[in-house]
Amino acid sequence: MSPTVVVIGGGYGGSAAAKALDGVADVVLVDPKDAFFHAVGALRAVVDPEFLPKVFFPYDKLLANGRVVRDRAVRVEPGRVTLASGEELAADYIVLATGSGYPFPAKSDLDDSAAAQRKYREAHADLLAADHVLLLGAGPVGLEFAGEIKAVWPEKKVVIVDPVADILSEYEPELREEIRRQLAALDVQLVLGTPLKENPATASGERGTFHVSTAADVDITADIWFRCFGVVPHTDYLAGALADVRQANGEVAVTDTLQVKGQDTVFALGDITDIAESKRAGTASRHAQVVADNIKALIEGEGEGEGEGSGGLAAYRPGPPAILLPLGPTGGAAQLPGQGVLGADVAARYKGADLLTGRFGELFGTRTD
Repeated sequence: MSPTVVVIGGGYGGSAAAKALDGVADVVLVDPKDAFFHAVGALRAVVDPEFLPKVFFPYDKLLANGRVVRDRAVRVEPGRVTLASGEELAADYIVLATGSGYPFPAKSDLDDSAAAQRKYREAHADLLAADHVLLLGAGPVGLEFAGEIKAVWPEKKVVIVDPVADILSEYEPELREEIRRQLAALDVQLVLGTPLKENPATASGERGTFHVSTAADVDITADIWFRCFGVVPHTDYLAGALADVRQANGEVAVTDTLQVKGQDTVFALGDITDIAESKRAGTASRHAQVVADNIKALIEGEGEGEGEGSGGLAAYRPGPPAILLPLGPTGGAAQLPGQGVLGADVAARYKGADLLTGRFGELFGTRTD
């Protein structure tokens, strides 16, 4: 019989790892959602309801041999996964790929895709009715959201506030300059280096006019605001020998082979790892390839034990800082390894035009063109 690999989490990394292992092991993919949610396209789904169905991909064509279990892991320890339903799964190998939570609308917080789409349509209606929009957080999410809003409603006033002194500080000055130039051309106001004295009286995403001030006494009036920061790793299900590898911030300690520290047959990938790098969809996909290759090597007897140099196991090496940051379908900029800083044409061609929906249509077997 083939060994059983249980993948916990059907996001970017989990789905890619499950598909890569489908032909060499008995794969069980566990996720509470009824469809994969393509978070890369989430912000466009808010401003363009016609785009909304494109960010949900059914799991039914992902695996040819394995199975997808719609459930939530509530206790995971080496060799065993306990689900919320009470079912227990025995596992020869476990892949932890539960990702992270992030404020709506950059990520969906609902497991039912029909309910999630209703929530996005409601957010669209609220945003449509707002003349002034405040975004808290000048990271990639806040900047991209501003670009999406302006691409559909160029007349709306958009203000981004962040206590940091500059945008995208981990990237090249040329990239920051190009993004700032495009934001200025879109009439997006950046208020940096000063936090709000207090949050708006309304909840994030709730329509209602409010007045706020920053610590530098910049006064802002807006009709709706969104929180564009706050990543929270999902790892509270770890138990037994795995509980000790969960750090205070929720991240999981891994080796350079992406094995959980102290474990030979448990791997972790994506947002939950303690690797010092930007946590994005592309990163999770690269992790997934290393994890799949290493599990294949272990199945074939080519590697034993954890750590680099253990038999035939491959080590994951974080790459240099890289980003594809669209500002709407035709704007944005990129910083790519070996290519430097590139403009809107590259950002649009490689990401902004369709926000990678075609690529993930291929992964989930739904692409028709």
